Amino acid sequence: MAEENEEARSGNALRWLRNLRDERRAAAVYEALAQAEKDAERASLFRDLAAVETRHAEVWEGKLRDAGVKTAAVRPGVRDRLLLLLARRFGTAGVLPILEAAERNADGSYADQADARAVGMDREEKVHARVFETLGASGSAAIARQETWHRSSRGGSLRAAVFGMNDGLVSNFSLIMGVAGAGPGRGVLLLTGAAGMLAGAFSMAAGEYVSVRSQRELYEHEIRKEEEELRNSPEEEARELELIYRAKGIPREQAAALSRAIVESPHSALDTLAREELGLDPGDLGSPWAAASSSFFAFVAGAFIPLAPFLILEAGPGVAVSASLSAAALLAVGGLLAFFTGRSVLYGALRMAAIGGTVALVTHLLGRLIGVSLG
Repeated sequence: MAEENEEARSGNALRWLRNLRDERRAAAVYEALAQAEKDAERASLFRDLAAVETRHAEVWEGKLRDAGVKTAAVRPGVRDRLLLLLARRFGTAGVLPILEAAERNADGSYADQADARAVGMDREEKVHARVFETLGASGSAAIARQETWHRSSRGGSLRAAVFGMNDGLVSNFSLIMGVAGAGPGRGVLLLTGAAGMLAGAFSMAAGEYVSVRSQRELYEHEIRKEEEELRNSPEEEARELELIYRAKGIPREQAAALSRAIVESPHSALDTLAREELGLDPGDLGSPWAAASSSFFAFVAGAFIPLAPFLILEAGPGVAVSASLSAAALLAVGGLLAFFTGRSVLYGALRMAAIGGTVALVTHLLGRLIGVSLG
């Protein structure tokens, strides 16, 4: 038992040393960035971030001191020196994506450390990542990002429906053409197409339900955590919100006053914190049932196109009509997808038709080969 306790203490000490090193390096980097930054407000923001990292370092230093472990000064590594060199040469804006990624990694590592979570380090690192994300989204880039978000929120359902229809069309077209290559009768092709359509639709619906349900539960968990933190530590939440607003360019005094005013109203504060700290829209979490049903019907709509001719035609002419209808649908779907992604509609239509046609041709030839060998 004593040996196990000694191993646990040794493991904790190594982890605390690693945390201390990372926090000291981060504090040094942010302080250096503050010196390199020409804008006074942004320089002040970097210094405040450095102060938070220094406070984190003091926590780990205290644990190590209590455990009787000596600590040494931490020198900037090669990566840190390169980061600062880039910041001095091209400005701090050029290194913001690297800093954002580093803070997200820190948040992820602290998520598994109970002693770090107990003092809110995981939350603060997440806020820091949000701050750098906000700093990077400035000027025309921010406007473009916001416009993309608005277009996405209005057209997301339609775009998802087009993708679902494309999946149903390509998969069932390939399946029917593959079976048709073996030369079966109309009944077999009908059964094959119907089975492929229903199996694929139910599979898509189930996958979409699980995906959206899991995402919604994750978002709801994050919002509940914010609600609890807002209730227990409103001052901390106000300071975190202030950092984000300062990253948006709001002067320090105004950001502090605005953050305090928001936190004083719990309902609006929770909504604002979810949007600003977590990047979530509480009113737009999505319904798993709606996502599942839309995926189901979109898949069925696409899968029915190559199947429809066999309802009235025999196998021979049905295959030709099915291929023609499917090719036309592939052109239309490819054009729509290209429109949503901002690419050439003609190129997108031809590319989708070529991909879908090639897959169907390959499966048809394989079906013919298998049919001949079995016959």
